[in-house]
Amino acid sequence: MNISIKKYYYGDIPEETAGGNELKNSIVPPSGGGGGWPLWEVFIRSKQGLDHKHAGSLHATDATMAIENARDVYTRRQEGVSIWVVESKYIHATNPDEAESLYEPANDKIYRHPSFYDLPDEVKHM
Repeated sequence: MNISIKKYYYGDIPEETAGGNELKNSIVPPSGGGGGWPLWEVFIRSKQGLDHKHAGSLHATDATMAIENARDVYTRRQEGVSIWVVESKYIHATNPDEAESLYEPANDKIYRHPSFYDLPDEVKHM
Protein backbone atom coordinates (compact mmCIF):
# COMPACT_ATOMS: atom_id res chain seq x y z
CA MET A 1 0.00 0.00 0.00
CA ASN A 2 1.45 3.34 -1.08
CA ILE A 3 0.00 6.37 0.78
CA SER A 4 0.67 9.88 -0.44
CA ILE A 5 0.25 12.71 2.09
CA LYS A 6 -0.06 16.28 0.85
CA LYS A 7 0.20 19.18 3.23
CA TYR A 8 -1.57 22.44 2.41
CA TYR A 9 -1.23 25.79 4.12
CA TYR A 10 -3.77 28.59 4.46
CA GLY A 11 -4.34 30.11 1.02
CA ASP A 12 -2.77 27.23 -0.92
CA ILE A 13 -4.30 26.07 -4.16
CA PRO A 14 -3.72 22.34 -4.75
CA GLU A 15 -1.58 21.74 -7.84
CA GLU A 16 -4.28 19.58 -9.44
CA THR A 17 -6.69 22.54 -9.55
CA ALA A 18 -4.27 25.45 -9.79
CA GLY A 19 -4.45 26.09 -13.52
CA GLY A 20 -1.53 27.64 -15.43
CA ASN A 21 2.02 28.11 -14.17
CA GLU A 22 1.62 31.89 -13.99
CA LEU A 23 -1.30 31.55 -11.56
CA LYS A 24 0.51 28.91 -9.49
CA ASN A 25 3.64 31.01 -9.12
CA SER A 26 1.77 34.14 -8.07
CA ILE A 27 -0.73 32.65 -5.60
CA VAL A 28 0.68 29.49 -4.03
CA PRO A 29 3.36 30.16 -1.41
CA PRO A 30 6.57 28.15 -1.55
CA SER A 31 6.44 24.97 0.51
CA GLY A 32 7.37 25.35 4.15
CA GLY A 33 4.58 27.64 5.37
CA GLY A 34 5.22 30.76 3.32
CA GLY A 35 8.98 30.21 3.05
CA GLY A 36 9.54 32.79 0.31
CA TRP A 37 6.84 35.25 1.35
CA PRO A 38 7.67 37.90 3.94
CA LEU A 39 6.28 37.63 7.46
CA TRP A 40 3.84 40.39 8.52
CA GLU A 41 2.78 41.35 12.05
CA VAL A 42 -0.92 42.15 12.44
CA PHE A 43 -2.37 44.75 14.83
CA ILE A 44 -6.14 45.13 15.35
CA ARG A 45 -8.10 47.99 16.94
CA SER A 46 -11.25 46.53 18.47
CA LYS A 47 -13.13 49.84 18.98
CA GLN A 48 -12.68 53.49 18.03
CA GLY A 49 -10.49 55.27 20.56
CA LEU A 50 -8.68 52.13 21.76
CA ASP A 51 -5.10 51.12 20.97
CA HIS A 52 -4.16 48.65 18.28
CA LYS A 53 -3.20 45.30 19.83
CA HIS A 54 -0.93 42.66 18.33
CA ALA A 55 -3.16 39.90 16.99
CA GLY A 56 -0.64 37.61 15.32
CA SER A 57 1.51 37.03 12.26
CA LEU A 58 1.01 35.83 8.71
CA HIS A 59 2.84 35.43 5.41
CA ALA A 60 1.83 37.53 2.38
CA THR A 61 3.41 38.83 -0.80
CA ASP A 62 2.59 42.51 -0.17
CA ALA A 63 0.76 44.87 2.20
CA THR A 64 -2.56 44.61 0.36
CA MET A 65 -2.56 40.83 0.58
CA ALA A 66 -1.48 41.01 4.23
CA ILE A 67 -4.42 43.28 5.11
CA GLU A 68 -6.88 41.07 3.25
CA ASN A 69 -5.54 37.91 4.91
CA ALA A 70 -5.51 39.63 8.33
CA ARG A 71 -9.14 40.62 7.83
CA ASP A 72 -10.06 37.03 6.95
CA VAL A 73 -8.06 35.44 9.77
CA TYR A 74 -8.28 37.88 12.69
CA THR A 75 -11.60 39.72 12.24
CA ARG A 76 -13.93 36.92 11.12
CA ARG A 77 -16.54 37.91 13.68
CA GLN A 78 -16.22 41.66 13.11
CA GLU A 79 -13.97 42.12 16.15
CA GLY A 80 -12.07 45.05 14.69
CA VAL A 81 -12.53 48.51 13.23
CA SER A 82 -8.94 49.01 12.02
CA ILE A 83 -6.09 46.76 10.87
CA TRP A 84 -2.39 47.58 10.73
CA VAL A 85 0.16 45.28 9.11
CA VAL A 86 3.92 45.76 9.41
CA GLU A 87 6.52 43.67 7.65
CA SER A 88 8.45 41.96 10.44
CA LYS A 89 11.86 42.93 9.07
CA TYR A 90 11.04 46.59 9.82
CA ILE A 91 10.37 46.00 13.52
CA HIS A 92 13.31 46.63 15.81
CA ALA A 93 13.22 45.59 19.45
CA THR A 94 15.44 45.69 22.50
CA ASN A 95 17.27 42.63 23.73
CA PRO A 96 15.78 41.37 27.03
CA ASP A 97 19.30 40.47 28.23
CA GLU A 98 20.25 44.16 28.03
CA ALA A 99 17.16 45.48 29.85
CA GLU A 100 19.03 46.41 33.02
CA SER A 101 21.51 48.71 31.30
CA LEU A 102 18.83 50.15 29.03
CA TYR A 103 16.45 51.16 31.82
CA GLU A 104 19.03 51.92 34.52
CA PRO A 105 19.21 55.69 33.79
CA ALA A 106 15.56 56.01 34.86
CA ASN A 107 16.54 55.00 38.42
CA ASP A 108 18.60 58.20 38.71
CA LYS A 109 15.52 60.37 38.32
CA ILE A 110 13.78 59.73 41.61
CA TYR A 111 11.63 62.83 41.15
CA ARG A 112 9.67 60.86 38.56
CA HIS A 113 8.44 58.42 41.19
CA PRO A 114 5.07 59.34 42.74
CA SER A 115 6.32 58.73 46.29
CA PHE A 116 7.23 62.44 46.67
CA TYR A 117 3.73 63.76 46.10
CA ASP A 118 1.04 64.23 48.72
CA LEU A 119 -2.39 63.41 47.36
CA PRO A 120 -5.53 64.96 48.78
CA ASP A 121 -8.00 62.63 50.48
CA GLU A 122 -10.55 63.25 47.70
CA VAL A 123 -8.32 61.30 45.28
CA LYS A 124 -9.08 57.71 46.17
CA HIS A 125 -7.91 55.49 43.32
CA MET A 126 -4.56 56.70 42.12
